[in-house]
Amino acid sequence: MTDLWRARWQEGRIGFHLPRPHPALQRYWPLLGVPDRAKVLVPLCGKTLDMRWLAEANHPVLGIELAPEAVEQFLAESSVPVARYQQAGFTICRQGSIELWCGDFFHLHIQQASEIGAFYDRAALIALPEATRQRYAFHLAQLVPPGAKGLLVSLTHDGEKAGPPYSVPNQEVETLLSPNFRLTLLEESEPDERGLCEKVWHLVRRGPLA
Repeated sequence: MTDLWRARWQEGRIGFHLPRPHPALQRYWPLLGVPDRAKVLVPLCGKTLDMRWLAEANHPVLGIELAPEAVEQFLAESSVPVARYQQAGFTICRQGSIELWCGDFFHLHIQQASEIGAFYDRAALIALPEATRQRYAFHLAQLVPPGAKGLLVSLTHDGEKAGPPYSVPNQEVETLLSPNFRLTLLEESEPDERGLCEKVWHLVRRGPLA
């Protein structure tokens, strides 16, 4: 899996990358009621401009990305100085209020995510093969506190297309996440010319509030 994504970034096969913030993020994030200055976890973040949008909306951002190529491309798109350091198997780059942790998302520990107050997944769940998605759903739930809110963008294909991005049906999203999150389906797009249909979900971490 690691080699697959490194190869895609090295070869520039990143058709999933949008040259602008995702419209669903702009449309729905302000309606979630996420507290001002809450740090937002962005798993498998790539070089998404959604992180800059969240930072401009007054949220510190913690992005986790496996491919150093993606991290370096993201940093190069801004003239803001970068601080670099190492921690527990991650190479960390801080640019303004955005931290990019280059390493394996599954190696991020609860203690390292102690300041997380919200989350945003536009391309993490759908980037993982079926055998790994259960592990991802469980690990995400471990990292965010009860009451934390987030947005998830999932995707289905019209027919049996290979991934990534992978087709994750609504029922699978609910099966994976409903044990630890309350889910609300906010939007379901019409299939595009490639047969891809995006779904936008509002998630709230279950559990007793402090």
